[in-house]
Amino acid sequence: MAKQSAGLLLYRLRERQLEVLLVHPGGPLWAKKDAGAWSIPKGEAAPSEDLLTRAKLEFAEETGFAVPDRARALRPVKQAGGKVVHAWAAEGDGDVASLRSNSFTLEWPPRSGRRQTFPEVDRAAWFTLREARDKINKGQSALLDQLEQLLAEKS
Repeated sequence: MAKQSAGLLLYRLRERQLEVLLVHPGGPLWAKKDAGAWSIPKGEAAPSEDLLTRAKLEFAEETGFAVPDRARALRPVKQAGGKVVHAWAAEGDGDVASLRSNSFTLEWPPRSGRRQTFPEVDRAAWFTLREARDKINKGQSALLDQLEQLLAEKS
């Protein structure tokens, strides 16, 4: 069975322009990557786990932002490596300058025997849909299309 992740696609309207919150993975492997490296805040879910609960937990852990009360399910997408991403769209806001992420430990440099701690997310940013399409992991870009469609139907 393919691995599953669950996350929230946070959006807001600024000066009548739709913006989405994306996060950049922390650690040395991602330090110099930008286009295609950003993601919605998400994390791996256990097979029997409630996916919306996992999505909200990962959002809080990776951003430190308040978790929106209401979220609308989007269709799952499959990333290039086979992981299935379950996502919910939620309207909200957050000051990216106050980002607080959990951390992980990694042997770095490889085979050095030295363990270092890195933030799971090293930065977050608000992007217009056009900007987000350049930044987001290509396997998640369909989530942006779904959000755009969802909001068009709503108005």
